[in-house]
Amino acid sequence: MPLYMCNAVHGVISAHAKKRIAEDVTDIHCDVTGAPRAFVHAFFFEDAPQLAIDGKAVFLFASIREGHNEAQKAALVSRITASIHAHVGIDMSQIVMDITDVPASWVMEGGEILPEPGEEGDWIKRRYPVGV
Repeated sequence: MPLYMCNAVHGVISAHAKKRIAEDVTDIHCDVTGAPRAFVHAFFFEDAPQLAIDGKAVFLFASIREGHNEAQKAALVSRITASIHAHVGIDMSQIVMDITDVPASWVMEGGEILPEPGEEGDWIKRRYPVGV
């Protein structure tokens, strides 16, 4: 958690662009929210038989822990869609992004419920005793 799932029209996002976008998503999410890098997951799908949403080429859905303010969420949308635009070269009007907030208590990783934002220290130490 957070979980970023990107569905795109087949062939729109190259393998190289997927790698770069996933790196950017991780960097951006950590920069904006302060979350540990180990929390961020990005997945890409190209199995839709038609365009992603409303005839657009790329749809990115983000599920993040609740507790982040509106400015942080706006920064995530702005910076991540800019990354997609930069690495894929499609017009911004072809990119759709949606963020939803999820209580930390609804998410489990490695058999443990996630901590609230800002309370990751002990959780990280237990899960990654040699560091992240």
